[in-house]
Amino acid sequence: MSNGTPTPDKSMPYVQLAALLAALATVGPFSIDTYLPALHAIGADLHATQIQVQQTLTAYMLPMGVMVLWHGAISDAYGRKRVILVSMLLFMLASLVCVFADSINMLLIGRGLQGISAGAGMVIGRAVVRDLMDGARAQRLMSHVSMAFAVGPAIAPILGGWIFTVFGWRAIFVFLALLGLALAALTAWKLPETHPPEARHPLHPGPLARRYKHVFTTPGFLLLTFAVSLNFNGFFIYVLSAPVFLIQHLGLPETGFGWFFIPGVLGMMAGSGLSARLAGRLSQARTIGIGFGVMLVAAAINLAVSYLLAPGLPQSVLPVMLYNFGMAIAMPSLTLLALEHFPVHRGIASSCQSFLQMLVSSVAAGLVAPALWGSVGGLAGGMTACLLLGITCFGLWWALYHRTRVQPEEVLP
Repeated sequence: MSNGTPTPDKSMPYVQLAALLAALATVGPFSIDTYLPALHAIGADLHATQIQVQQTLTAYMLPMGVMVLWHGAISDAYGRKRVILVSMLLFMLASLVCVFADSINMLLIGRGLQGISAGAGMVIGRAVVRDLMDGARAQRLMSHVSMAFAVGPAIAPILGGWIFTVFGWRAIFVFLALLGLALAALTAWKLPETHPPEARHPLHPGPLARRYKHVFTTPGFLLLTFAVSLNFNGFFIYVLSAPVFLIQHLGLPETGFGWFFIPGVLGMMAGSGLSARLAGRLSQARTIGIGFGVMLVAAAINLAVSYLLAPGLPQSVLPVMLYNFGMAIAMPSLTLLALEHFPVHRGIASSCQSFLQMLVSSVAAGLVAPALWGSVGGLAGGMTACLLLGITCFGLWWALYHRTRVQPEEVLP
């Protein structure tokens, strides 16, 4: 319990809470990964080029990035549970728009509507963790959420590939609509409200603008958030390039996405599990250092394999698995250290964190991945560049932290 906020009620044990928060956070990546095996078929069915179909990723991610900027502030004003519930219902309706799309433009609209609602669980889930816990307990819960959350990207493309093979690409969006409905029902039934009325902040434009300005002008928060974003995008450029990387470079069929996603996600799960075990035993900074060390080794191996060996299994996949292991060790601590700059306005801070991460990912989707996916060496170089930039951000934060000791936020009206 932190800052006098209530712990979960007895109807929501720890394991169930972690599983539900992970499932809510998974909606975002599920909406990306599930339909990747069907991109070529979507283009053929809707008479669209592959570049146009690729832009359905950007059409999803840009609105998601803009809207995550507001999910937290709205939950600060109206409560966590209500905002998640409404967002999941909207996600269900948006998925149905995609089901009945008869042109690429209609699909772009549906994807945009999905993006508006899909990020609520990810943003507000972080605020829920910090509402309930702090210190090692918060790191442990965040790690367990990350470990369960990691299963989503492994299951999504495999499930999407089989749904597409048996029922066609529209059935993938039927599945996403049912996912939204199920999560709305579980939220209404099980999720406790962790942000009571007396702790809420009205959405008055003036004070709200000052809070956003305060968050976006806090250097330590920005550096840690960009460190998380860049580390993740070292892997995410492979996710975005998966159809080309797996089908063209590695010669796998549309149902073979598991050869990449399962090892990658096993790495994330193992790293998240280790992060949870390290909580309270090592400082967050030392845990982050271990994560970066593992990622550096993985990136070096990936570069060597990509330029010295022919593309194939397992040599082209195992370095990504090791990279994800290191990334998942560092991510919970980096995320929590960023939010610790704002112990009062956690919802807004979490929104800004997600917004910046989505902004980086949108650039990766629209510009970086298409520029790199022509060769395995290009993808390996992109991973290494993202990691080095992430290390730089953390190093700058480290210098700032030891000079200022990260003071608690000023309590803005």
